[in-house]
Amino acid sequence: MPVLRIDASILGPNSASSELADVVEKELVENNPGVEIVRRHIGANPLPSDAWAAAVSAGYVPADQRSEAQKNAVALAGELADELRNADAVILALPFYNYGVSQHAKIWFDLAMAGGENGEKFLDGKPAVLLTTRGGAYGVGTPREGWDHNTDYLARVVGDIWGADLTVIEREFTLVGVNPALDQFTEMATLMRKTALEASAVAGRTVAGRL
Repeated sequence: MPVLRIDASILGPNSASSELADVVEKELVENNPGVEIVRRHIGANPLPSDAWAAAVSAGYVPADQRSEAQKNAVALAGELADELRNADAVILALPFYNYGVSQHAKIWFDLAMAGGENGEKFLDGKPAVLLTTRGGAYGVGTPREGWDHNTDYLARVVGDIWGADLTVIEREFTLVGVNPALDQFTEMATLMRKTALEASAVAGRTVAGRL
């Protein structure tokens, strides 16, 4: 029973989103040892930025007339789509960068959708845990309320288009302790991290019970 894990952070061992995904994975494996984790770290090993355009343009060219770039892009798009189709559940560690979706994640979404049918429900009814993190605070009443152009997009695609039974876990203020201007929020940030870690543990156990 494969579980697909996608990480998009560029921060390696310092990644807040990967920390949450690690907790989900740990609880999932401990509570269902038969699980196979299929990993793709698109932050550490980015997908080619021109592949989506090549895959889409290939659709307008007879297969025997496609360029090598188009053939490779179509094969990659199909591979990503198959990883989603074959997964029994997914763990998505996709942080918020520059007020929106990480470029690494966006390329993955675009290519995966290019590899499937229009509107294909890759994850129809399957459990998905989306873990997203933000360096600052963007909630109701904050100075940057409404600046998060990441979370709604991710939930719309994974939950509504791909049909997953979606759990969203968010953590804010990950730059507290890094940016001195945020030191006044240390207590709040500590609580947010604790809450997100606890929610991740619950999510991992819940998914384990469904597989």
